[in-house]
Amino acid sequence: MIKKSIFFVFILSLFSCNLKAEEYKETQSLLTNNQTMDGLELATFGNGCFWCTEAIFQQLEGVTKVDSGYAGGKSKVPTYKEVSSGTTGYAEVIRITFDTNKITYNELLEVFFSTHDPTTLNRQGADVGTQYRSAIFYHNDAQKVAAEKMIADLTTENIFDTKIVTEITPINNYFAAENYHQDYYNNNKNQGYCRAVINPKLEKFKKKFKSKLKKE
Repeated sequence: MIKKSIFFVFILSLFSCNLKAEEYKETQSLLTNNQTMDGLELATFGNGCFWCTEAIFQQLEGVTKVDSGYAGGKSKVPTYKEVSSGTTGYAEVIRITFDTNKITYNELLEVFFSTHDPTTLNRQGADVGTQYRSAIFYHNDAQKVAAEKMIADLTTENIFDTKIVTEITPINNYFAAENYHQDYYNNNKNQGYCRAVINPKLEKFKKKFKSKLKKE
């Protein structure tokens, strides 16, 4: 069973997104069709606090970009404050741009299931609410099939003590989170949450996936 981390609560100043309508439409088209260029593809995961998950996936060779955002809700242009209420339907997610010539979607799934607890419903450690649910927002049928097979294999192999509750759903209503959430760990390494929570997660991840890390 993957151990749960003890999370700290911080009071943050809140900002609003300012995504324009035309930018929203363009983004939604890209997310729906998962357009690729030179082997680049998108993956979107919800696996707890996006500060932690962003920091983890940024380390992988073949991952060219990781954005923190919100997905799965209904309201237009959600704010962090609204999502944190747990009433919007949005989950904290990371949107990963990856080079399929260097890393596969299955490898991303392996990291996804190894770096959070997919058996706790609407919760990761002390972070509780639907915004912290375990979720895979697939961009095409191939990703859906891969996610379903991964869960089936993990279940058959009894990797976890209890049932996997990860949601598998098509990507919808993705919005980038406010600017201060982007690249959070790299910009705030000396902050208490980063030292106490993210650092231990990163160290554990780096030991397990040493062969998949970017060269320093």
